[in-house]
Amino acid sequence: MLLAMQQLMQQQGIRRLLVISGEPQWCRQQALQLASTLPGDWPWVGENPPPGLQALASGAVRTLLGQERLHAVFDATKGLDVEALAALSGTLRAGSWLLLLTPPWQQWPQQPDDDSLRWSDCPQPITTPNFIHHLQRHLAADSEVTVWRQGEALTLAPLPLRPQWQAPDGQPTAEQQRLLAQLLSAASGIWVLTAARGRGKSTVAGMLVANISHTCWLVGPSRAATEVAAEWAQGRAQFWAPDALLAHCREQDVSDVGWLLVDEAAAIPGPLLQQLVSYFPRVLLTTTVQGYEGTGRGFLLKFCAGLPAFQPLGLDQPMRWAQGDALERIIDNALLFNEQPCWQVTDKPVSISGAEQTMLCADPQRLARFYALLSSAHYRTSPLDLRRLMDAPGMHFGLAQVDDEVVGALWLVEEGGLSAELAHEVWAGRRRPRGNLVAQSLAAHGGQWWAPTLRSRRITRIAVLPALRQQGIARDLIAQQRQQAQGLDYLSVSFGYTEPLWRFWQSCGFELARIGSKTEASSGCYTVMAILPLSEQGEALRHAAHKHLARDWRWLQPRIDLQIEIPGDDGDTQLGEDDWRELAGFAFAHRPLEASLGALQRLLLASTLSLPALRMHLQQSLAPAVCVERLGFSGQKALLRRWRHEAGLALEQLDAQHGLRWKAWAQSLQ
Repeated sequence: MLLAMQQLMQQQGIRRLLVISGEPQWCRQQALQLASTLPGDWPWVGENPPPGLQALASGAVRTLLGQERLHAVFDATKGLDVEALAALSGTLRAGSWLLLLTPPWQQWPQQPDDDSLRWSDCPQPITTPNFIHHLQRHLAADSEVTVWRQGEALTLAPLPLRPQWQAPDGQPTAEQQRLLAQLLSAASGIWVLTAARGRGKSTVAGMLVANISHTCWLVGPSRAATEVAAEWAQGRAQFWAPDALLAHCREQDVSDVGWLLVDEAAAIPGPLLQQLVSYFPRVLLTTTVQGYEGTGRGFLLKFCAGLPAFQPLGLDQPMRWAQGDALERIIDNALLFNEQPCWQVTDKPVSISGAEQTMLCADPQRLARFYALLSSAHYRTSPLDLRRLMDAPGMHFGLAQVDDEVVGALWLVEEGGLSAELAHEVWAGRRRPRGNLVAQSLAAHGGQWWAPTLRSRRITRIAVLPALRQQGIARDLIAQQRQQAQGLDYLSVSFGYTEPLWRFWQSCGFELARIGSKTEASSGCYTVMAILPLSEQGEALRHAAHKHLARDWRWLQPRIDLQIEIPGDDGDTQLGEDDWRELAGFAFAHRPLEASLGALQRLLLASTLSLPALRMHLQQSLAPAVCVERLGFSGQKALLRRWRHEAGLALEQLDAQHGLRWKAWAQSLQ
């Protein structure tokens, strides 16, 4: 039965999903029996794979990307890694079965999911009823998905009639040929090719190289990510890492390079990419619009919107399977990969409301629109975010709607409420409990040890339909949360700094509380954190955090390439109690040097001791590696120990008794 069906699937170019639901051992037995009847590769993803089959942990599925397999088993009886499931499905060629092993159907929504440890910030696995109910609805509604429950006979879902499929023969498809003709005739410009996975984007890039006489350079997030393009280019495209190429462009003339090809462009920091494309006469950017690596929809909106001009290109026809493939359809539908249809702008009023998880997830259409809006605005949105949104504890949402259409989306996460003892440990650098991104950062790096004891919500995503931006909808969403925030001390946000973004958050009432000293890999921007107080304690935190930042800014600025004014520094370099606390945390606990930078600089101004290691780095601005060499240390760990020792000596010299008191506080609770 399975073999005959598989032959028909092969002829049609179709892959299908068979769900086997029951006790783990029963599921395994059925999967093994089915695998023994059908010749194929049969990689087995999950824990305790049976001997004789290719075994892969879910985290290792990405190693198969770019390869093809015939049939596979995905064991989700203990937990469901949806990113791995989507990635595995992308490697299966036409005619493949994907067997999905699940807990007993009725028990599944109430069973703790081991994968939740990756995204829930909980120390133990949690149940994920909202997502599992959502998935079950999609599996049951799809006419080509077979669900085989323990105690029932196997009845395969019927296979609809489809035309005979013609597999690619190595020549460009009509669709690819059309794009190639356009690119080959290009004198100059930037082209952006977006498509779902498996459509041959990288193939087009490689074919372009193979058909032109110009010199071509190839860039991607990694060499492995560009393998397909490089193969089709027949070795004629030189690979560059993005940062190395930018450094080369700044030093050398690259005007003789005809094309720059950027594969999976959404995975490269936007500011870096923005600079790169300016050096070349012709640029082709390719990126995936949806999938398990995140989305490229926002890439068009965010990055491409900043280009002087670009030509959008697209590919619809799959290469490894037929159009209308059953497996691709169920994965896309269940993981909300599909874009929502364009919304026609009206002048109807916009309503703003709050929503909790159960309410949001109870309406499949509203959930799909909400998630699609977030995905379109943030090109790092992935299935992990969908799981977190639907089932992680402490999630809250705001919706802007016109009739039933979601036109604005806000997603907040609870933070804080830690004990004073745990907050102290975070400040001292000894503990890093899960979650609490801003609250912990303000304690560990911003000098406010008590920040995690307050209750707050962090805005993790906000998005408005492009056609309705600049109408105050995002500000209204935040204002609604302020009004509903009983018992909260502040709202917070963490984002990659750009001037327009900061102007927006400032207009909502937020104030800068911390600036990171390193750029984010995903955006190429410095991470900044801002807070909006909602209580007296929240206001006290805002005041203290901003004062701390303003006072330290003169010493932070040489390390942070941002032209930003932070008012509030009165020029006082005397050591205050906050400085003593910071210095004790550095000298006698585990606080990093960057977190105590301002206090250490003020310590050096106050101390008459030589303190050679500290002065060499902080006053002479010598890099740690140079300090290690000059001082004859074994490495940077030894240098850090010396820095801490010198800070302790300086405190003792200034006021031994006061220093001992702060030392005792810093080392308490150990």
